[in-house]
Amino acid sequence: MTTRPVNPSAPVKGFEGLDPCVHCGFCLPACPTYEVTADEADSPRGRIVLMRALARGEMPADDPSLQLHLDRCLGCRGCESVCPAGVVFGPALEASRDLIAKTRPLPLSLRIALWVLARPARQWLIWLLSRLFRATGIPRRIAQSAGTDAPVVAQMMGMLEATRGWEGWGGMGRDREEWGRNYPHHPSPTHPIPPHPSSPLFRGCVQNGLFGRVHDATISTLAHNGVKVGEVHGQVCCGALAAHAGAHDFAKRLARENVIAFARSDGQIIVNSAGCGAMLRSYGDLLAGEELEGEARIVASRVRDISEALAELGPAKGMRPLSFRVAYDAPCHLLHAQKISSAPLVLLDAIPGITRVALEGSERCCGSAGLYSLLEPGMSREVLRIKLDAIRRAAPDIVVTGNPGCVMQIGAGLLLDGQETRVCHPVELLAWSYQS
Repeated sequence: MTTRPVNPSAPVKGFEGLDPCVHCGFCLPACPTYEVTADEADSPRGRIVLMRALARGEMPADDPSLQLHLDRCLGCRGCESVCPAGVVFGPALEASRDLIAKTRPLPLSLRIALWVLARPARQWLIWLLSRLFRATGIPRRIAQSAGTDAPVVAQMMGMLEATRGWEGWGGMGRDREEWGRNYPHHPSPTHPIPPHPSSPLFRGCVQNGLFGRVHDATISTLAHNGVKVGEVHGQVCCGALAAHAGAHDFAKRLARENVIAFARSDGQIIVNSAGCGAMLRSYGDLLAGEELEGEARIVASRVRDISEALAELGPAKGMRPLSFRVAYDAPCHLLHAQKISSAPLVLLDAIPGITRVALEGSERCCGSAGLYSLLEPGMSREVLRIKLDAIRRAAPDIVVTGNPGCVMQIGAGLLLDGQETRVCHPVELLAWSYQS
């Protein structure tokens, strides 16, 4: 059953990935929202029926039922990983949301957020105020006093607190100025840095504004492995948040700017945010048919998640032991979109002293999904609750995950739930181990 529009003027790009679906149902157990609601329309199979009807013009984009069930979708793409027929769900969901956005304008607050996050020059004041507010300790106190049934405001406070990292563990999680003193960007004696920058770093928006320590850990760890990281001027937000929200044209504008900026650089493009990496790797398809398509595909082919890059390099020896129980939670857009599964585990297993513990459902979404936790707080919380229960059973000291949204979502959940487990990016553990 192919997905072809009844109206020839209706866009078909993206929907063709649904064509292999035979409604077998293998995707149902892999869908976090179906697990919560047990509603067929909240499963990938049910949503494919809706999206096919939308693409063929059999259901209007302003249909309330269509909007309800597509809004509830996390876009985690876990269904793709278990589909025996090879259905590609993600592009069709974004295409559907693009059509919906043309009949239902995005909320003003969302449009403002996307506009601000688009460019570094617009972000700096927001991030400065956020860091200053975070430093007061107020967000932590609000989140700790709210409990698991916290309102959205308390959840947001918990997410902001989760960006802090934590004190007392070898300086890990401190502000970037302090990190720079504890984790100098020096090469390993056996892995000297090449004479010229060889790998540009994609900085992103939230990652750069609230997780500067992850960028510093990335640069430091690559330096220990003989790779110097260069800066690329003119880069902007990757466009993932805009694409997921249905602001397709806005996402394409950001993609064009990034393609132009990174086309002027050489080497692998290092990304330490799973969502950004997945978006950058989709630029060729996003800009298909445009003048920049060729450059976009070249840029996309150069993208490497930091775990990929380090796993390919070794990583270098010389790490000191860290005696922690560590659980790995796979970011959806690293595992399901980019198909990267083993590289983060290779890095964790290279750290001496680490005890890696299994986390049940580590491949399942935590409920973050970009802005989903703010737009669909009820469903996001139910999905997160399953993740928190799994973490409680595994009882790790640290949960590591390679996406800022996941760090914020899980970190906030643990804080509200009263669990002592900490959350960080895998590369932070490596940088800490390399400290000596």
